Amino acid sequence: MKTLETLTFECETGNYHTFCPISCVAWLYQKIEDSFFLVVGTKTCGYFLQNALGVMIFAEPRYAMAELEEGDISAQLNDQEELGRICRQIKRDRDPSVIIWIGTCTTEIIKMDLEGIGPKLEKELGLPIIVARANGLDYAFTQGEDTVLAAMTHRCPEYQSKKDEQQQYPVENIDKPDVILSKLSGSISKAIEHQSHDHILVLFGSLPSTVASQLNSELERQSIRVSGWLPSQRYTELPSLGKGVYVCGVNPFLSRTATTLMRRRKCQLIGAPFPIGPDGTRAWIEKICSVFNIEPYGLEERENKIWKGLRDYLEIVTGKSIFFMGDNLLEISLARFLIRCGMIVYEIGIPYMDKRYQAAELSLLQDTCIKMNKPMPRIVEKPDNYNQMQRMHELRPDLAITGMAHANPLEARGIDTKWSVEFTFAQIHGFINSKDVLELVTRPLRRNTDLGALGWNNLSKQALTT
Repeated sequence: MKTLETLTFECETGNYHTFCPISCVAWLYQKIEDSFFLVVGTKTCGYFLQNALGVMIFAEPRYAMAELEEGDISAQLNDQEELGRICRQIKRDRDPSVIIWIGTCTTEIIKMDLEGIGPKLEKELGLPIIVARANGLDYAFTQGEDTVLAAMTHRCPEYQSKKDEQQQYPVENIDKPDVILSKLSGSISKAIEHQSHDHILVLFGSLPSTVASQLNSELERQSIRVSGWLPSQRYTELPSLGKGVYVCGVNPFLSRTATTLMRRRKCQLIGAPFPIGPDGTRAWIEKICSVFNIEPYGLEERENKIWKGLRDYLEIVTGKSIFFMGDNLLEISLARFLIRCGMIVYEIGIPYMDKRYQAAELSLLQDTCIKMNKPMPRIVEKPDNYNQMQRMHELRPDLAITGMAHANPLEARGIDTKWSVEFTFAQIHGFINSKDVLELVTRPLRRNTDLGALGWNNLSKQALTT
């Protein structure tokens, strides 16, 4: 294969074979502990949630379905009254700090005015209601989280800089200590925050609490304190946003949230590679340090130590080839990490590419290919799965990262597969969790080796040639 010096981008017109974005409820309701998610949709949406999330009868999960009936679709029923009745029941039974309405394809088609109804019921109930249209019209199911976080940014409190606070406590009040003390009593925590560091950093992206704590610790080693996360564990603890606040994403599918933070809340976005793999995590920390004019300390030794711990996995993947069909928008980051591990990536299929938001990741991908002397992968946006199957038949990769719909057909043709959705729900961020990524990637390869010892490889080769 000829080695290219630059990345090549192509765009096909394939259909989207992915989960519905309302699946974001699966991890967001667990992350935001005092929330309640109400999916407004049809029976199909309810069946999908039951199958994707499981029917947890005893756990009483903090999500529910507002099922649309014929009367709703034909406008014979009053949407505000019906949603109000459901929300009053939720408030009475669960008492959440916020209710998040998840719009679906049907609410889009019948043009249900959720944004108009929400504020009215919020005022009536005295309970925040956030509207997020996480419907199946998006490119990938992970964009459901992007939609929810973009809607949630508008509910974050306004950040006040030191200059603004000085204007609140003018010199003419110098002889009125009681006035000053009364105004300061409600903002002591903010004052401490300003004294502890000059820059305010907010990270956005939903991660398990343990992984978020790990990334916080990595930044604290560089004397950088994270002011908050979006989303926070509780709705009442949302971070302050505004001019002077730096924000940085941890997932590549949050371009809408990044745009909202910059344009609507006037935050400054730190464009960094994403903290997936030792190389990506190091580059992510180094970029944040450079913005804050901090010299990184001990990152090279930290990265090398992680690579040494991955030796057993690297022996399995080095020299192997891989093909990404495209499903969850994590493809660029995963491909970059696996190339650094010694793999050859034939193609990176991706449902949607925001080149501005992923610019740093794309640059690191290109540098990694040059450093590892590997061919530049072909990046295909909106790939046509039929054409991909033909290309895989010719290239015959050792592994294909694919959606569940194509896993069995590929396995029948002798190509090992791994479900892309598994990377969405696994803990893959940070230095420590690099092992989990390679555990997922090498599992089908190790299984193939074990089956080969039992004489099953001949059957696979026969299937591949038919």
